[in-house]
Order: sequence, then C-alpha cells, then structure tokens
Amino acid sequence: MKRIRPLTLAALIVLSPQAYAQYETSWDNSVQGINRISEHVYRWGGGAMGGISGLFVPTDEGIIVIDGPGNPCTPDSGQWFRDELEQRYDVPVRYVVLSHDHQSHICGTTVFADTAVVIGSRKLRPHLIREGRVAPVPTVSFDGSLDIDLGGVKVVLHYLGPTHSDNLIVIHIPQDGVIFVPDLARPHGQLPNPDFRDMDVDNTIEVLGILSRMDDVDIVMPGHNSPVSDQSYFRRYRDYLATLRERVLDHMVAGRTLEEILGLVTMDDFGDYTNLGQVLERNVITMYDYLYRYREPNSPGSLPIRATQ
Repeated sequence: MKRIRPLTLAALIVLSPQAYAQYETSWDNSVQGINRISEHVYRWGGGAMGGISGLFVPTDEGIIVIDGPGNPCTPDSGQWFRDELEQRYDVPVRYVVLSHDHQSHICGTTVFADTAVVIGSRKLRPHLIREGRVAPVPTVSFDGSLDIDLGGVKVVLHYLGPTHSDNLIVIHIPQDGVIFVPDLARPHGQLPNPDFRDMDVDNTIEVLGILSRMDDVDIVMPGHNSPVSDQSYFRRYRDYLATLRERVLDHMVAGRTLEEILGLVTMDDFGDYTNLGQVLERNVITMYDYLYRYREPNSPGSLPIRATQ
C-alpha cells in the first residue's frame, strides 16, 4: 500500500452512529451549497451542478477535495467552489482526488491545479487524454490502495478492479465512517446506473459484496445529490445485478432473442426501485451485450442490433 504522508495521530477516534445526528445527512437538491456530513467530511453540490455532488476534507494543513463541481462544464466551472473554500479556510487545497474519468464528476478540478497534487487510478490517465476531459491529469497514480494523511485525517483510496468504469476508485474516511463510491451508490429506492455500457458486471457484483462488508462504514455517500445511505444499499444493488445477470443469461442459453428477453425480464421483485421502469430496458440490453461477449453458444449467431433511445 502506498502512503502520501505519515499519519500524525497516534490513534483514530471512530464516531458512534448516534454521533451523526448532529450533522446534515439530508440534502436539498434545488439549492447549490455545502453541508457537513461527519466530523471531518463535508459535501458540496445541488442547484445548477447537474445533480452531481462530491466531498472535501478540511484540515489545518490543507484541504483534500474529492471530485469536481460537475455541470455545466467549463474550464472555470470550479471557481465558485474554490471561492467558497478560500472564504472558509486559510489553507490551500493540497490534494485533489478524481474518483473516475466521467466528465460530470471531475469537471472543474483544474482550478486547484496550482496548489494541489492530483490523484487517481493508474487507468485514469488515458481516458482523460483521449476524451479531452476538463480535468487535470493525475500527478500521482496508483494500483491497489493508497493513503493520504493530512492534518490528522486519513483518506484511504482503493482500486478494486474494473466496475462502473475501469478506473473507478473507492474513497474511505475510516475514522468518520464515510465511504464514497460515486455511480455505485444512490439513496435507497434508486438504481444508480441507467445502463452497463462501461461496466464489468461480474467484478462489480464482487466489489459490491466487499463494500457491503467493509469495516468502519456508517455513511455511504452517493455521487449524485441525494440523502446519504448505508451499506445495505450495496447488498440490494448486488442482488439486483446478480439476479438480472442470471435471468438474462438463462434466456440466452435457452436460445431466446434479445426482443424476446426484453418482454420476459420484468424484475418485478425489485419494484422498490422507483426508477426501475426508466432504466430496465437499457439494463437488459446492455446486460445482454455484456453476456454476449462472455459466452460462446453451441450455435453461434450474430449480435442483434437494436436502436435505443
């Protein structure tokens, strides 16, 4: 495991779940703003930023920013956020952590490039360059895990393999019990992914199981403006993905076409997801595509091409 700085605290203080009652774990998506979700961790988002939110950790030695202000995306779209931090704190942003390459989550982080070390997965760089993302290229890249120790707060970064993208990382602040895995978590009742076009489904199922059992997690922070959740979200989403995978695969093995499968897979037993009707068709189509590349049938056929909205 890599380490940015030695940890300055001799011991970490872990808050009890009851301690979180003093912090703001709800969210008003209509208003652009910042709120405090734990002792050391703050969330920004809301308003005009296209439903995206991220975190920052202020310390007396500097600030750790995790993701950027998102939409609308321009080279200076993060200036409001920088202005807010400069008004609130007398220390600069020392580290910027990019959770993954998707533009909506990292746009605007360039405004911190003059003071900050930028960190991301080793697989992040080629996406940023090829797609022309409005974000700085990491100066520190890693595989496995990496610790950032700053002002007595430790932020632990994990790369657990390809999931929602091939470069998504897990951000964990263990002493506060906060974990941030954007686009693999939403509040209860919402599916996080409209489709699986850049997902490794099998490894995502495995990683969701790991996240659901991870120690020192009380708050699961979504990457889109919404109330925080808990680890039961990971378990429920893992069940959904695994069930959808097996149902689509069973129909494929039985020789059914994509059109037939779309009419047969309803996922009614996951009706507690309020956006199921909006995403199910794309979920089935992209799961079919993923499994088409996973298996070799006894009588190979061509991949059906279907126009989607």
